[in-house]
Amino acid sequence: MIDLRSDTVTRPSDAMRQAMARAEVGDDVYGDDPTVNRLQAVAAERLGHEAALFLCSGTQSNLVALLTHCQRGDEYIVGHDAHTYKYEGGGAAALGGIQPQPVAFGDNGELSLDEVAKVIKADDVHFARTRLLCLENTQHGRVQSVAYMNRARELADTHQLSLHLDGARMANAAVAMNVSLETVAAPFDTVSLCLSKGLGAPVGSVLLGSKAFIHEATRWRKVTGGGMRQAGVLAAACLVALDRGFARLSDDHRRAQELAAHLDHLPGVTVKPGWTQTNMVWLEFEARVGDALVSHCAKHGVLMSASTYGARLVTHCDVSDEELAQAVKVIVDFFQRY
Repeated sequence: MIDLRSDTVTRPSDAMRQAMARAEVGDDVYGDDPTVNRLQAVAAERLGHEAALFLCSGTQSNLVALLTHCQRGDEYIVGHDAHTYKYEGGGAAALGGIQPQPVAFGDNGELSLDEVAKVIKADDVHFARTRLLCLENTQHGRVQSVAYMNRARELADTHQLSLHLDGARMANAAVAMNVSLETVAAPFDTVSLCLSKGLGAPVGSVLLGSKAFIHEATRWRKVTGGGMRQAGVLAAACLVALDRGFARLSDDHRRAQELAAHLDHLPGVTVKPGWTQTNMVWLEFEARVGDALVSHCAKHGVLMSASTYGARLVTHCDVSDEELAQAVKVIVDFFQRY
């Protein structure tokens, strides 16, 4: 099957499997796993932060960041369609008593900083205390510029807020802008980087911040069930992902552009203009064909996700040029028949 549902479906490479088999391990809850410690040190150096913490998922990494930044009754400002608000089970509210203050994303994936400023609460007993601004890069595949992130930093400083980046796909953003991971991470107090999406590791994310922040975050990792003991077998694959996954992301972006170009002029379907910036192609349908499209594609060896009136197609390291061409053929066949 050619799987375009997400870049989370990637399977570990032979190099990752070999590294996992050879990994030197210890008990990470005691801080004794040398491979985890090496991953954390490498990630901190690559992203230009003092320290890093290995966690089992991007959801847990973001949750631990929110729990560390905010106390019960505090508030974080977040995009209305952001993962930490909409797609991560309401964990901050359920487990931390943290109130989200959503703001609408613009069509470019930015939060209007003017609108952000308007919802920052005064120091008043009637209001939740605004503590944190949370951004995403990429946001549904759309790249947030370094200039925009620096302006967000200035706003956060003006209002004495902390600044967190859900950087699940920040490596894609860095490649698209031809800058380093450190450049993307620089404006933020804390950053979550997912290693199991485009970078290709089977499991794992890292949370970056100051030494003091990561010390406190380690406690919340334990509270949320993230003490993974001999986790070096996973960290070994993540090290390979950091070393080898970054350079090849441009291939995913090229394939996404090719996919968008093939589908853009089909009858009954539109590629959302301006959204194919990294490895995601967003489609909009003129009719209620989502379920029929998914069924047709699955019968012909292509997995994809769609809603009634739209779909997201994601390229990744397990989709070759030949497989992409086959997927295009299947999708085009559907819309030409419909």
